[in-house]
Amino acid sequence: MKFRSAGTLRGVPATPVRKGRPLTVHHLNELLLICSLVLLIAVAAVRVSSRSGLPTLLIYLGMGVAIGTDGIGVTFNDAELTQVIGYAALVVILAEGGLGTKWSEIKPALPTAAALSTVGVAVSVGLTAAAAHYVVGLDWQQALIIGAVVSSTDAAAVFSVLRKVPLPKRLTGTLEAESGFNDAPVVILVLAFSSRGPVESWYILIGEIVLELAIGAAVGLAIGWLGAYGLRHVALPASGLYPIAVTAIAVTAYAGGALAHGSGFLAVYLASLLLGNARLPHWPATRGFAEGLGWIAQIGMFILLGLLVTPHELGDDIWPALVVGLMLTVVARPVSVLLSTAPFRMPWREKALLSWAGLRGAVPIVLATIPMVNDVPGSRRIFNIVFVLVIVYTLVQGPTLPWLATRLRLEEPEPADLGIESAPLERLRGHLLSVSIPQGSRMHGVEVGELRLPTGAAVTLVVRDGTSFVPLPSTVLRRGDELLVVATDPVRDAAERRLRAVGQGGKLAGWLGMGGS
Repeated sequence: MKFRSAGTLRGVPATPVRKGRPLTVHHLNELLLICSLVLLIAVAAVRVSSRSGLPTLLIYLGMGVAIGTDGIGVTFNDAELTQVIGYAALVVILAEGGLGTKWSEIKPALPTAAALSTVGVAVSVGLTAAAAHYVVGLDWQQALIIGAVVSSTDAAAVFSVLRKVPLPKRLTGTLEAESGFNDAPVVILVLAFSSRGPVESWYILIGEIVLELAIGAAVGLAIGWLGAYGLRHVALPASGLYPIAVTAIAVTAYAGGALAHGSGFLAVYLASLLLGNARLPHWPATRGFAEGLGWIAQIGMFILLGLLVTPHELGDDIWPALVVGLMLTVVARPVSVLLSTAPFRMPWREKALLSWAGLRGAVPIVLATIPMVNDVPGSRRIFNIVFVLVIVYTLVQGPTLPWLATRLRLEEPEPADLGIESAPLERLRGHLLSVSIPQGSRMHGVEVGELRLPTGAAVTLVVRDGTSFVPLPSTVLRRGDELLVVATDPVRDAAERRLRAVGQGGKLAGWLGMGGS
């Protein structure tokens, strides 16, 4: 299958156009069979990954390599198509990460994350580029491109690891916000260093970065707020429409930010962050839909990147990759963390974990296709170095991060949280909350009357062991119960806050300062 480019816009390639005979139904059947089998193998690989501790991205990259030139023999060398699909996958991954990020956790960490995403990136780019130039011998353009490409922490890698490591909320929020924010300035830097003309003066480059970030932030916040407001006040006729609407809003934020000459990546992350914290109707279903899309995006992107690499060409680039990666991991990342966090009070143990948690994944490999598309001299070598670096240091950092968190005594078990799903009751101007009481919840043993829900909210039904009944004020709630709570619009948020407070603090939540009453 051959492709030609239909043109470029601001360094981002346009949609490829296919030459030759059109696809037939027979071709479609073959394509669907192959794709479904690959997806099933990829899903099974997640099970292998969770048991072995091997990062899933390595398994998916390995699948792509196995299908490629040095494996089954499928030839694929279209860097432009890979970049387009990679950008689309990154949009989905950032949206999924933003939807799953709690505002209460990242709010205190925003200043630190902003410093890591700007000052930290600049320091990391400079030190890594210096090592690539003086130690490896690359020219300055290639060295700066590599420094910029590998200075971005990967949102997919960070989010997947943090789900397995119970860290303090402040530290988790810092890592999540950093991985969501730093893609934007790094993309701008890579595009600037990959241009065919001379690189602009540093102050002009900084001005462009600030302007694009500001535009992206404004567009993302505006679209996210409007989307959340609309979904909270308009009852859609089917619950399955809410996940589709949320996804469409997130993609709109990316496209709107990019077309306004801002950072689309920052726009989609901020819009998704607002949507994820807006307590939208049918939220568990929306969250599950977004997580499924995120997995599909990761699988497709990693396999495609694995197809693009040619393993027998990597031999000469292994040593440069190890040297650059060592400089990045041992020197550049720790120094960038120390300088970025200097104005903030942060224990040394948290700084140590932040230094080791700069995980790289698909993002650097996708960004490494930019110089290939722009025909930068030595771009294939840049791609190979980045590919080897990501593979080796993901193998080193990913599995050892939980061990390091334990050694630094930073593991913090998360309290059991209630599963609350909301469905709008448009005619009654209210909401039906479905509440699940999990194991470990402090709501176990609390009487219905002791919930002290605000006026306008009431527990209307309890489902226990497959049997439903209307509770009395003296009914004692148990683990595993499912409650149906009806709340009017004015007290809906207060009722959910009170339920979560009782779930964490028990019947004395109000006395313990947890609020919600």
